[in-house]
Amino acid sequence: MPNRIIKALYIDDDAALGRLVQRILGRRGYQVDHVTNAETGLVRLADGDIDVVILDHDLGTTSGLAVLEDLRAREQAPPVVYVTASTELSIAVQALKAGAVDYVVKAIGDDFEVLLVAALEQAVDRARLMRAKEEAELQVRQAKDRAEMLLAEVNHRVANSLALVGSLVRMQAGAVKEPGAKAALAETQARITAIANLHRSLYTSTDVQQVDLAAYLDTLVGELGNSITASGRTPIVKLDAEPVSIKTDRAVSVGMIATELVTNALKYAYPVGEGEVRVSVSRTPTNQITLSVADDGIGWTGDGAAKGSGLGAKIIAAMSKSLGSTLEYRSQPIGTLASITFDEKLG
Repeated sequence: MPNRIIKALYIDDDAALGRLVQRILGRRGYQVDHVTNAETGLVRLADGDIDVVILDHDLGTTSGLAVLEDLRAREQAPPVVYVTASTELSIAVQALKAGAVDYVVKAIGDDFEVLLVAALEQAVDRARLMRAKEEAELQVRQAKDRAEMLLAEVNHRVANSLALVGSLVRMQAGAVKEPGAKAALAETQARITAIANLHRSLYTSTDVQQVDLAAYLDTLVGELGNSITASGRTPIVKLDAEPVSIKTDRAVSVGMIATELVTNALKYAYPVGEGEVRVSVSRTPTNQITLSVADDGIGWTGDGAAKGSGLGAKIIAAMSKSLGSTLEYRSQPIGTLASITFDEKLG
């Protein structure tokens, strides 16, 4: 017997059988509303509060299959147990394909009662489980949406805070007269900007776990060019990037490496003038990702002591290690080409 009163709607043009089913199911704790035609049954269903439908195949002027088609188009329609006096298997197959959850052959006797009750209980339990599953999935989706909204807000605030810090460093650089200190502050600002741009990419993205590397580097390269231009130089920094999405923490490493390599090229490649720096992102035949920075300057193979304080080289080495790779310098007829190749999903 069910733990609570289950409301069933029995649609059958046989009034006598309808009363019999009401008595049978009433003894087992069901409340059964009986209607003799499809139209009245659909109106009753529209009122709601029905847990399960018992639907006869032959309704005189129409078929139970037509009712199933109507219910199929309704949201959260109750489960249907299909009943018929026919033993033809094709009817059962049609009913199940049309949306019925079970099928019972009508007969007067204990077998019909047992089979009908078993089918109803299974249909109600299945519907209850489906509703619970849908509710749980809805709650998970809502919790995920709230978490992503909060994370986007955090990234927004972090990006704004880092932008403020970058502006303060730039102001400090403007107040400093010593060239070495001014250059060091400019590099610090570029590093801060690289991280700030990443957080900006995250709070404007629909996926906070992945970063569009091409869009991120495009913004980063533009910021670096503007920073150098503000110092009185007019560098040419070009980006050629294939569409690639990578994890957020890996994008931080890639952005820092790109920042250091571009900054180094702008500082050291053209000591007596200015030239072009090219940044590229591509996939290898083995589906790895390669970041390259090239120039047409005086050239350096990576051998010997690094120019400057060496901090940039240490940052590149640390970020490369986090990507599970190392920076390589390739032989060029002119200029320098530095590249790093890494797996997209490692780390």
